[in-house]
Amino acid sequence: MELTPRTAAEPPGPQPTRRRNPVVYVVLALVLLGLGVVVYQALTTASLYFLNADEAVAQRDDLGDQRFRLQGTVVGAPEPDGEGEVAFTVAYNGESVAVVHEGDPPELFQAGIPVVLEGHWLPGADVYVSDRIIVKHSEEYEADHEDRIQDAEGEGTATTGSSTP
Repeated sequence: MELTPRTAAEPPGPQPTRRRNPVVYVVLALVLLGLGVVVYQALTTASLYFLNADEAVAQRDDLGDQRFRLQGTVVGAPEPDGEGEVAFTVAYNGESVAVVHEGDPPELFQAGIPVVLEGHWLPGADVYVSDRIIVKHSEEYEADHEDRIQDAEGEGTATTGSSTP
């Protein structure tokens, strides 16, 4: 058995540098840019102001055409124009706002109910343009039809594996 150390064929020298592919850096930059855009959009659209009609009128110049939520009670009968828009007025604390809603209003939408609208002021006019209506509903159905609620609670549960005619 031989115990003498071996000699290297070539003396150790500087190792060749490994060059990274520039495509990797471009892809990484695009991913970071996309992530930044998503975070920016989430932070800017998540903060939607909520104002009563009187506050919105008082802050109209400051709001400009910025989106915000407007709360008020529908005054008078809403008037559809036949082209997918509905004109109506909302009021809160003695101040009223003319509204034009783009699209179909919800089924519960009618005069005298409180609503929350999402939209913005129309530039150069005292009109609020809405694209979403959120209707606050009451518990009148439960009070008026308590027998139906009790029937639904008692008989409205399904049992597995059986069906009744």
